[in-house]
Amino acid sequence: MRGMTEELLNIASRPPRERADAARNRSRILEAAAELFARSGAEAMTVDAVAKAAGVGKGTVFRRFGDKSGLVSALLDEREREIQRAVLSGEPPLGPGAPPRERATAFLDAYLDHLARHLELVRLSETAAPGARYRIGAYRFWHMHLALLCAGAPDPGHAAHALLAVVDADLANALRDEGYDWDRIRAGVRRLAVALVPAEV
Repeated sequence: MRGMTEELLNIASRPPRERADAARNRSRILEAAAELFARSGAEAMTVDAVAKAAGVGKGTVFRRFGDKSGLVSALLDEREREIQRAVLSGEPPLGPGAPPRERATAFLDAYLDHLARHLELVRLSETAAPGARYRIGAYRFWHMHLALLCAGAPDPGHAAHALLAVVDADLANALRDEGYDWDRIRAGVRRLAVALVPAEV
């Protein structure tokens, strides 16, 4: 499990180091994209509009993010890093110091809140590049975090996968139906966490 903990910290420390001007451009582009998205929705978040709002050339956006789907994935990744920081060093129960089941439930609540709050971004990322969000570091982080919390279970990796699979199955339904019942999803995921995650270390 020590190796998994180190890998968790390694995933959270990304993205890799970059030149100061490149980091500034990246930050400006993501801020502009987030503002455009918040103000006018997905349709307004074109590469041209983001470049103009960020004060950079369109080529800079393309070189850095590839296309709109890359930009959307980067926005999601930025938001998921906030949860990662809370998991690694935040207050319990999401952060260290609480029993495993309590931490798992707090994490799943935070993750579901994140998905509900950013459902349009998730939908856009899945439309532009199906499965892209499963390939970013944050998703590996979630799986490892849950596997560490399930360390007392017979197969921690399988337990972590089962928890995320239930969230993903419900998310797929939510992406098809705006009025999906997030409280029902939360209750189901919590029941599974009680069944799979040990109450104590």
